[in-house]
Amino acid sequence: MTLLHEITGWLTSLMFYVLCVALIAFVAYCLYVRHVHQKYDHIPGPPRDNFLLGHMPSFVKATSSNNIMHGVFLNWAEKYGPLYRLNSFHYAMVVIHCPEATKTILMSPKYPKDPIFYKQLFNLFGTRFLGNGLVTAVDHDVWYRQRRIMDPAFSSSYLRGLMGTFNEMSERLMDKLEENADGKTPVVMHDMVNCVTLDVITKVLKETLRLYPTAPGTSRWLPEDMIINGFKIPGGCAAIFSSYVSGRMEKFFKDPMTFDPERFDVNAPKPYYCYYPFALGPRSCLGQVFSQMEAKVVLAKLLQRFEFSLVPGQSFDIKDTGTLRPLSGVICNIKHCTEDMF
Repeated sequence: MTLLHEITGWLTSLMFYVLCVALIAFVAYCLYVRHVHQKYDHIPGPPRDNFLLGHMPSFVKATSSNNIMHGVFLNWAEKYGPLYRLNSFHYAMVVIHCPEATKTILMSPKYPKDPIFYKQLFNLFGTRFLGNGLVTAVDHDVWYRQRRIMDPAFSSSYLRGLMGTFNEMSERLMDKLEENADGKTPVVMHDMVNCVTLDVITKVLKETLRLYPTAPGTSRWLPEDMIINGFKIPGGCAAIFSSYVSGRMEKFFKDPMTFDPERFDVNAPKPYYCYYPFALGPRSCLGQVFSQMEAKVVLAKLLQRFEFSLVPGQSFDIKDTGTLRPLSGVICNIKHCTEDMF
């Protein structure tokens, strides 16, 4: 019995010390979180939902109700301006919609991708996921070596040699659509077109990407202090850029929710660092030239041969799965073009 009492006493003491250590560690962490808050709270931004969770509950609420996080960003941009801060645990982020700051940060290799986020993509749940490639490489030298290897495969001269392949793939799509071109059979165009092309082409698709960018945003790491829009941003935080938000702001595009392809006419003023569906600078999308060449072939054939009408009852809602896509899938009825159209 004496031994049992001694063991019980030791366990009780051990548990007490463990709880004390845990409590001290929690208090210390809370003090550190408060320090981070104080460090960035001079920057305007929405009130935190929770001291520790910061703005995470707002993101969870948006995604759980089939809304998209960038829609929340848009509301906050309209309310708090071209620069505002967000918090999550002991991390701070700044969301930037200032063209000059966008130009400075995205166009320079000085600002790498956010190491906290992209290192999570390297390993997911302890297992290699996306690795350390063009998308996830944080170190500029590592990325640059890989980009140099890939550049020849996406050069304009090489891609012109692939026009035969583009034509072959688009003809396969035409053959598939021929089978359903009775004007009555609904076809999910998102699935059909996505198998051969990316949604980028001329004025119409540029305007589409303004409102519905496939990759809505990107981020960079600010390793040192900098001034943005009159506010000092302490180094050691992530900067978030959203083409989705910038493309829907009145200050950059007149009547932003009006679909107007003429915004991208060759004689129209060019958007100044507020339109970047492929990102900007050295870390911009490697395949953007490829996708535009491919899409021009496919879309030209589609418009020459078929008429499309949306099946009633669809919405223009967006599904966010890391990239944006139409929630309804763009279900169409297809029929052959009449000759008098040309």
